[in-house]
Amino acid sequence: MGRVLKFLAYFLGALVVLTVIVIVAFTLLFDANAYRDEISAAVEEATGRTLDIEGDLEVSFFPWLAIEIGRTRLGNAEGFGPEPFAEFERARLSVEVMPLILERRISVGTVELSSLAISLAVNASGSSNWEDLGAAEGESGEAADAAAATESGPPDIEIGGVDFNNASLTYRDASTGDEYRLTNFNVHTGPVALGAPVDVESSFSVAAEPAGITADTEIAMRIAIDQDSGLISLTGFEVGTVANGVVEAPVTLAVDAPAITLNTADSIADLGELAIEVMNVRLTADVESFSYAGDPTPNAALAIEAFSPRSLAQQLGVEMPPTADPNTFERLSLEANAAITDTQLRLDGLTLRFDDTTFTGGLIVPRDPAGRFELDLAGDRIDVTRYMAPAEDGEVAESAGDEVDVEIPVELIRALNARGNLSLAEGRLGKLDFTNVELGINAADGKLRFHPITAEFFDGRYAGDTRIDASGDETVMAVDERIEGVSLAPLAKAMAERDNITGQINGSFKLTGRGNYLSEIQRTLSGTMNFELSDGAYEGTDLWWELRRARALFRQEQPPEPTLPARTRFTEVSATSNVVNGVMNNDDFVALLPFIELKGRGAVNLVEASADYYLDARVLDKPELADVATAEEIEDLTQVVIPLRIDGPLASPSVGVDFEKIIQDRVRQEVEEKIEEKLEETLEDELGDELKDALKGLFKKKKD
Repeated sequence: MGRVLKFLAYFLGALVVLTVIVIVAFTLLFDANAYRDEISAAVEEATGRTLDIEGDLEVSFFPWLAIEIGRTRLGNAEGFGPEPFAEFERARLSVEVMPLILERRISVGTVELSSLAISLAVNASGSSNWEDLGAAEGESGEAADAAAATESGPPDIEIGGVDFNNASLTYRDASTGDEYRLTNFNVHTGPVALGAPVDVESSFSVAAEPAGITADTEIAMRIAIDQDSGLISLTGFEVGTVANGVVEAPVTLAVDAPAITLNTADSIADLGELAIEVMNVRLTADVESFSYAGDPTPNAALAIEAFSPRSLAQQLGVEMPPTADPNTFERLSLEANAAITDTQLRLDGLTLRFDDTTFTGGLIVPRDPAGRFELDLAGDRIDVTRYMAPAEDGEVAESAGDEVDVEIPVELIRALNARGNLSLAEGRLGKLDFTNVELGINAADGKLRFHPITAEFFDGRYAGDTRIDASGDETVMAVDERIEGVSLAPLAKAMAERDNITGQINGSFKLTGRGNYLSEIQRTLSGTMNFELSDGAYEGTDLWWELRRARALFRQEQPPEPTLPARTRFTEVSATSNVVNGVMNNDDFVALLPFIELKGRGAVNLVEASADYYLDARVLDKPELADVATAEEIEDLTQVVIPLRIDGPLASPSVGVDFEKIIQDRVRQEVEEKIEEKLEETLEDELGDELKDALKGLFKKKKD
């Protein structure tokens, strides 16, 4: 038995030696370059395209079965010019012989490919230069499927690595003028074996014309594939991109994923913790496992680290509007639980920090263009004044001429489909401080409504309802507002820098205007305005003293000494008004002062913020007057109606006695008295006593 085994050993050894001798001899005697023409002819017969192998063909058989091809070109389709469809400088593929023979194990050396260039093109008629390759590719695919069906299982294969250098892909579309280029594409890997992790590094550049966009990208990761379980894992996944031409500044993108797992058997993805940074804005997401079959619907805990929107806008080449406070738009951060469904992106448990304001609540962003945007946010405090346009200097304002008109954003309103509620614990607008602010929003079909609008300010309350209808050619704006129990002193101070009025105000305003510019809406305002003032005083003006002074001047007497500080108290002031084309007209103004009743009429131009108003003051005969005026003053003042005139800008109106009307009334009275006397003298002997009494009564009525 031992002799047999020994014989077999000698035989096998001799066979191996003989095989090696044959392979070496074949390698020395075989010239692969002699088959270039046959290879080119076979390719042309299969594809109809020429194959030019300009470089050397080298074949080795031991210890590696290897083939190396030098510069090679595959011709283009007919009608697409002389440029080759594909070409490369060098390609090499090798398989280790002995493991293949003795172990049925495929051990492939490093796969090398240098300067592969593929040119894809579409002509002006829409035909491509790869259409003619479709039939051949289909047949090859069927053959491969048939061959795969006969295999009992995948072979045991190992690859020493992949080394692709300087590959490129160009796509040109003559029908649109677009061109896309992938250049300097490099892929390098470590050893590749099923179930074992593989280190992969890649880099490439892309360009798009005529958009003028270019980008350079680098990718690194370790990938492992478990054939039995269908698991693909990526660890240390990193992507870095720098793009130019998108905006003025380079756009940077970085993605970092420590561990990604794909379960191909169950179509489950586990992305784990992701970090994405775009233009120095960093977003992190802890993504829950989800199915990637169909339309993926992942959930994640999102966080956007604090960044400066103003700086980002500068990088993007977007000009920020000037604001009263240049330190606005400097900080924005976000935290939320995100859930993606088939129809929407939902953010719950949202915390949004914007400059010095913190909002909490939720948002729903539709994924369908026809879907509705929804919000429910509550904020702590915001000063809206900081974000308004800065106040101009006096010199600038004078040289600027007319103010720039504000256009109603019609297209934005028509496109808006939103509903929600916004609340603020505290807010400031100009010098008005509000608390417990509530703002409801509802927008659809070109109609925008802010309702309810409620707030507390200056010891009182505001409630409003504002509607903007932009569905037609002309925008219609309607407001319905009410204020109740508002303290006049801080209101006047905040709105007009005046500290000369006290009391409480109640009012209502129902106005409608039309136009696509704010000035047009102001000029077409129509509706009603009503207000009531109570229990207050007008500081700086003593109306009782003004009346006494006017009487003294008329009588050519010494004016009385004023009582300081000058003040006019009132118990009630009310008026109802009709507004037509931006002008408020009123004829029922009533003000009750301790000793005086005022009745007024006139107009207030809401567009120009000016007044042209008349008041009639009637002194009431009250016992209290004896303490502050003489009997003669009381007798004169209680017998006449004193006209007052208010005109000029609303911010600083001129208030005074209408001496012109006093003189006119006085002249008319004297004329009537002279006529009466003349008639009495003329008709004294001709008329009876009864007719005389009737004439006296007529003139008395006229005087009254």
